[in-house]
Amino acid sequence: MSKNKLLIFPLGGNGLEALDCLGDYWELIGYIDDDSQKQGRHPLGFNVFSRDALLQFPDAQLLAVQGGPDNFRKRKQVIEDFDVPMERFATVIHPSANLSKHVKIGYNCLLMAGVTLTFNAHIENHVCVLPNSVIHHDTHIGNYTLIGSNVVVAGHTSIGENCYIGSRSSIINNITIGESTLVGMGSNVIDHVRANAKVAGNPAKYL
Repeated sequence: MSKNKLLIFPLGGNGLEALDCLGDYWELIGYIDDDSQKQGRHPLGFNVFSRDALLQFPDAQLLAVQGGPDNFRKRKQVIEDFDVPMERFATVIHPSANLSKHVKIGYNCLLMAGVTLTFNAHIENHVCVLPNSVIHHDTHIGNYTLIGSNVVVAGHTSIGENCYIGSRSSIINNITIGESTLVGMGSNVIDHVRANAKVAGNPAKYL
């Protein structure tokens, strides 16, 4: 069976971690990076291209996984700047991820090793979930959101668009976290969080 061709953006961070998530389904064509100093042949044996690769390899799908705690609010614009049809974006799921048959996952999502999604979890487009995080039943994760590693999101929780949820955070059930919000590493979120906020601590408080 032929593999599906894939380009990954960028070279670094989530992009490099995605390399270990491809399994037998994807054939890596190479990376895309806007830094010309990174372009060319990489020591690990793959090629790094400019955005022209999208024209050079028209049958390759794109996984765009830029973003971290310092720049997560820019993810939407960076991804939209690719100006490709939604159907061209790939969703990559590590073979060890544990997914209910009753989940919804959008385009351009990356689910890393050990991720668990339980009944009726809904992951929108352009979402990254790092290793060993658990998203429980009836939870909604908005577009462009990043979920760190070892995060637990309890049931009936809604996380808005373009959020960053730091590693080892725990989020209680039946709350809403507003869009463009950062939850610091190791936080224990036990109440609703407004949009465009920063919270951290146990229990999480506004910064």
